[in-house]
Amino acid sequence: MRARDIIDLVALGALWGASFLFMRIAAPEFGAFALVEVRVAIAAVVLFPLLSMRGQTTEIKANWFPLFVLGVHNTAMPFLLFTWAMLSLTTGTGAILNATAPIFAAVVAWAWLGDKLNWSRALGLLVGTIGVWLLVRDKVGASLSDSTLAVGAALGGSFLYGVAGNFTRRYASHIKPLAVATGSQISAALVLLPVAIITWPSEPISMTAWAAAIVMGVFSTGLAYILYFRLIANTGPTNAITVTYLIPLFAMVLGAVVIDEPITLPMVIGCAIILLGTSLATGVLRLPTRGN
Repeated sequence: MRARDIIDLVALGALWGASFLFMRIAAPEFGAFALVEVRVAIAAVVLFPLLSMRGQTTEIKANWFPLFVLGVHNTAMPFLLFTWAMLSLTTGTGAILNATAPIFAAVVAWAWLGDKLNWSRALGLLVGTIGVWLLVRDKVGASLSDSTLAVGAALGGSFLYGVAGNFTRRYASHIKPLAVATGSQISAALVLLPVAIITWPSEPISMTAWAAAIVMGVFSTGLAYILYFRLIANTGPTNAITVTYLIPLFAMVLGAVVIDEPITLPMVIGCAIILLGTSLATGVLRLPTRGN
């Protein structure tokens, strides 16, 4: 990769890692629906002018249905699940669970699209599962506690990312990437708006929470999508997906520095094992093939 691509990759990892910190700060005051509505509406406002300048607005009209599906399954629902989960999880834990999305994508691709799982990728699924268990074993119990439900919500969000990635591959690969990003944000904003209005907090929201929400919408969503699709265009999807390995690092460090969240040994070990499993499951890391 060129130096500019490496800078984009690191910047994207920082922006998406920071989104978990912003959720931790803003979600308790906004609530999940209101915060996600603010986030996606701001992102749509950031992305639409760029789409218009490139003369690609007709892409949204021509492909409104797959973009609507992606708006629900790749934006509205996973954003809601992660935002709600961050009411109970630490910044680093949420970001580490988010790193399982490529693993779910590999499983969905196998079950839905018929992708083959060689022994290296299958091992990656097993390793990733072990990593998740090590990460959350002290948070999940027999009872449906807040932390148990939060872990389930975060994994549900990652699963939806995996489904949406395969849906994009199957039904939206012909749509220009910027149109996918913009159309999905607009769709999510429209879907969430009624519930966001109903659930809008009755108490005044602090400037700190507003600042976190606005920065998350502008930078961790709008600008992040621009960087992500630029990386795909310049380096290919396989290199772009390596941002997955940077997000937990930035999230853990930011959580520790900004809001004094501890970085525990189980977090570090679980993160390392999940990322190993992810690299195997996605084919970024390949073990030697067996001889005949």
